[in-house]
Amino acid sequence: MAKDKAKKNDKNSDTSNKKNKKSEASTETFPSVHEALLTPNPLSQFALDDDALRLALITAQYALRATRQSEHKNDTASAPTPTGLLVLVNGMEQAGKGAAVKQLREWVDPRLLKVEATIGTAPQPAQPVWQAHTHTLPRTGEVMVYFGNWYADLIYHVMRMMSEAKAKDNGGSKGKDKSAKKELKKRWQSYLQQQLARLSAFERDLAANQTKLLKCWFHIDADTLKDRLHDDDADPEFLYQIDWEDKAVLKMFNKVAATLIEQQSDWVIIDGTDKARATQRFCHEVLHAMQHTLVSSEQPPCNDATGDAFECVPIPEVLTDIGDPDMNKDDYRQELADKQSRLAALLRARGDRHVVFAFEGMDAAGKGGAIKRLVAPLDPREYQVYNIGAPMNYELEHPYLWRFWTRLPNARTDRISRVAIFDRTWYGRVLVERVEGFAKDCEWQRAYAEINRFEADLVQSGTVVLKYWLAIDKQTQLERFEARKNTPHKEYKLTDDDWRNRDKWEDYVQAAADMLARTDTDAAPWHIIATNDKRRARLQVLEHAINQLQNG
Repeated sequence: MAKDKAKKNDKNSDTSNKKNKKSEASTETFPSVHEALLTPNPLSQFALDDDALRLALITAQYALRATRQSEHKNDTASAPTPTGLLVLVNGMEQAGKGAAVKQLREWVDPRLLKVEATIGTAPQPAQPVWQAHTHTLPRTGEVMVYFGNWYADLIYHVMRMMSEAKAKDNGGSKGKDKSAKKELKKRWQSYLQQQLARLSAFERDLAANQTKLLKCWFHIDADTLKDRLHDDDADPEFLYQIDWEDKAVLKMFNKVAATLIEQQSDWVIIDGTDKARATQRFCHEVLHAMQHTLVSSEQPPCNDATGDAFECVPIPEVLTDIGDPDMNKDDYRQELADKQSRLAALLRARGDRHVVFAFEGMDAAGKGGAIKRLVAPLDPREYQVYNIGAPMNYELEHPYLWRFWTRLPNARTDRISRVAIFDRTWYGRVLVERVEGFAKDCEWQRAYAEINRFEADLVQSGTVVLKYWLAIDKQTQLERFEARKNTPHKEYKLTDDDWRNRDKWEDYVQAAADMLARTDTDAAPWHIIATNDKRRARLQVLEHAINQLQNG
C-alpha cells in the first residue's frame, strides 16, 4: 500500500513537473511571440490588417498598464518606468474623429481606455489655457483620448478675436479705424503664437514626466464637409461652436489651423475624406505611440551622471545670519490688525485675478502662524489652504506638478474661492525630494526650469504668485521643537521626520540656496523672511503681500 502511494506520488510529481515545464515554456514563448507587436516598425506603419492591428493594440495596451504595476512589485533598476499616453484629437468637424475613436475602443480593452471630450470655450481669466484640463490627465500605465482639450479652447477664443477684427474691418477704412483693424489682427496673431509656444512647453514638460503625447489633426476639404453637413446622419456636438456652413468662418478656422500646424510640428495630419482609411490611420498611429511609449519606459528616466555638472551656489548670509529681538506684543497687535484689514480689502478688490501664496521654509519657521494671521480677516469661502505632505499613490501616477495644478483656483469649478494658500509647495521637488533622494539627480535639476515655466504661465495669465521662504537659525528651531513637545495642543506639529531633518540641516540650507538662486524670477520672485521673531515674520509676510497687490 505504501508502495502504491509512493508510485501515485511519483506520478503526481511527474504530472506536476510536466505542467510546470509546459507553463515555463509558454512563459518563455510569450515574449518572443509578442515582442514584435511591442516594437515600433516604420516599415509596417500602415500595413497591418484589422486582426493583426487589433492584437497589436491590445497587447501594447496591457504592456503599458504593466509599467504601472511593475512599480509596486519591485524597485529594481530593470523595472520599466511607469508611463502614460495622452492622445489629443482635434481638427475639422465631420472628418471622422468620432468614428476613429469608436473603432479604437472596440479593438482595445474599453475598460482601460479613458475617453474625455470638451466643447471649446473661452479660456478662463487669470489661468493658463491648459489649467482647466489638468484634472483629466491620464495616470501612468493608461491611455487616454481627449477630444477638444486645450486646443478647442484656444481655437474658440482666437476665432472670436478674428471675428472682432473682421467686424472692425467692415465698419470703416479710414484714419483711426484702419489703424485699429491692423492692431486687432496683430493681437490675435500674437496671442495665438504666444499660446502655442506655451502649450508646446507645457506638453514637453508632460512628456519629460512620463506622460507622452500623440496629437492627431483630422482634416477634410470644404466640399466633403458640405456634403456631410447635409447628409442624413445625425451631427455630433461640434467642438468649436462655430457655423461650419459659413465659408468665411471656415476660412478663418483653416487659417488658425495652418498657423497651429506650422508652429507645432508634432501634429499628425489625418485625411478624413475616406473615414475607413482615416480610422485605420488613427489606430495605427495610436499603436505606434503606445509602442514608442513602451520603449521610452524601458530607458532610464535620466542619467544620474548629470549630477556631477550641477554647481551649488554659495549660501547667502540672509539664510545663516539671522537675528532680530522679540517685538513688543502691543505694537505687534496694533500693526497686525491694521495690515490684516488692508490685505483683506486688497484681496477683495482684485477682480477676476487669482492669488496663489506659496510658503516654504525650515521646519518650525512659522509658516503655519503666518498663514493663520493672513486668513484671519477673510471669510472661509474666499480661500483654500493646502497643507502639502508626501504624495498619495494616485498622485505619484501623474507628473509631480499635477497635484498642484489640480489645486489651483479654477474659474470652471463651482468653488467660489479664488485664493489658494500652499503650506509647502511644488518646491518639494528641489528640497526634500533632492535631499532625501526621492527624485533622481536629473529629475530635480530639471525641475527648476519646469517650475519657472509653470509659474510664468500663471503670472502671464493674470494670476498673482507670492512666494515666501521663512528662515530661522538652528538653535531657534530646537527651542521651538522643545516647546511643541511640551505643549499638548502643539504636539501634533512635531514628528519623527522633523528630528531626522535636523541632522541634514546643512543639506537643506544648501538646497534652499540653490532653489532661491534658480527660481527667483521676474515673473515670480522670492521674498525671504529671515527672522527668529515670529511676530516680525507674520507682519513682514502681510506687508509684502499688501505691497505686491497694490503695485500689481
